[in-house]
Amino acid sequence: MKTAILGAGVSGLALARALVEGGLDAADITLFEAAPVAGGLCRSKVIDGFTYDLAGGHILFSKQQKILDWMLTAGGGPEAFEKRQRNTAIRFEDRWVRYPFENGIGDLPEQANYECLVGYVHAWHQRKLTGSEAPPDFAAWIKWRFGEGIAKHFMDPYNEKIWKRPLEQITSEWVAGRVPDAPIEDVLRAAVGIRTEGYVHQSVFRYPKQGGFQAITDGMAADLKARIRLSTPVDKVTRKGEGWSVHGEEYDQVVLTTPLDLAAELVEGVPPDVKAAMEGLEFNGLVSFLVALDTPEQPDLSWCYLPHPNQGPANRVTWMSNYSQNGAPEGRSSLLVEITCSGREVQPGRKLEETTLLGLENAGLLRRDQVLFTDRSDVKRAYVVYVHGHETRRRKALEWLEDQGLFPLGRFGRFEYDNSDQCVEKAQCLAKRLLRADNLPA
Repeated sequence: MKTAILGAGVSGLALARALVEGGLDAADITLFEAAPVAGGLCRSKVIDGFTYDLAGGHILFSKQQKILDWMLTAGGGPEAFEKRQRNTAIRFEDRWVRYPFENGIGDLPEQANYECLVGYVHAWHQRKLTGSEAPPDFAAWIKWRFGEGIAKHFMDPYNEKIWKRPLEQITSEWVAGRVPDAPIEDVLRAAVGIRTEGYVHQSVFRYPKQGGFQAITDGMAADLKARIRLSTPVDKVTRKGEGWSVHGEEYDQVVLTTPLDLAAELVEGVPPDVKAAMEGLEFNGLVSFLVALDTPEQPDLSWCYLPHPNQGPANRVTWMSNYSQNGAPEGRSSLLVEITCSGREVQPGRKLEETTLLGLENAGLLRRDQVLFTDRSDVKRAYVVYVHGHETRRRKALEWLEDQGLFPLGRFGRFEYDNSDQCVEKAQCLAKRLLRADNLPA
């Protein structure tokens, strides 16, 4: 079974590796990658001794121990990783507030603390009293779940920064399973200064000691290099008998990790209604800045969130030099700054750097005289945006492709908001299906 995999990001690489581990001959697998380097959204860059991840700061964790162990092995083994305690915060005016926000409201100014607590208790009481179901739009869901105070002071301004759309246009479907519900007892404790924790499944994470997060995908690709065709974009996938023609060659099966919204341009014969569904899928791009600093002094934080407009366009800042002792040269440190932008618009120009640095200075995260240099990376597709009708369009597109015998895979191959460990898990599940089709042991 000759297999073509379009895309050598984490999903494509994990699938190829799982197929080989399952008994498929590597010579029967070809990965086509448009970029000159494998890794996709997991790529990293090292410049003058400073390391950063191109699509925002990544961490390695998983609720599935088998997946975590598999990724650690792929990245060189547990000894090749730093083990870090997650310590995240929100920069609220001139102070740090613990994250998640509802677990840190005791760190707020008194009036904001009161407004957030009253709003949370009221929303909790209303849900329990009425048994109301989650509203379908994200703006209403925030108030239903967290109350007016948290909506006003954090959730609304922060999410407007990320999604670049009125929150009423976004469905609440995407938060299911991603936003844990803090027990009201924890919020009450937090409000009076008793420390509570949220997102405990992320409390410990790993990060490669060398090379950034790309060290993991580099490890996945190491035994597959002869099968990866870099700088080789595929412009057409056409039916050829019982199989497919890809880049002028015949394959028995084709896996698409390429963007689902572009599938109508790639696959011949897509019906107009399916094409409309594909092209109606929404996404955001990302601009990432490495800010290299001439100081070793940084707060003991993994990353922080910036909800306020005067903090500039950035929504999140990661201290990459806190992830790994090799993340920055000795005596220096670095920030990785993330700014989202609508995927349908041209990404911001050079003025973005100046407004970003000014915002970080306003937030108290740096002084301009500390900045050695910045480095910018642009990613066209970084986040799936769950506008209303997303699931209907996505399912219509996927069902048509799967009916043709094609296999969509990956965050943008299936337009699902999956982290890297979830991408690996789904790639392994698909590998089992393909191996069974080839009569090999799953």
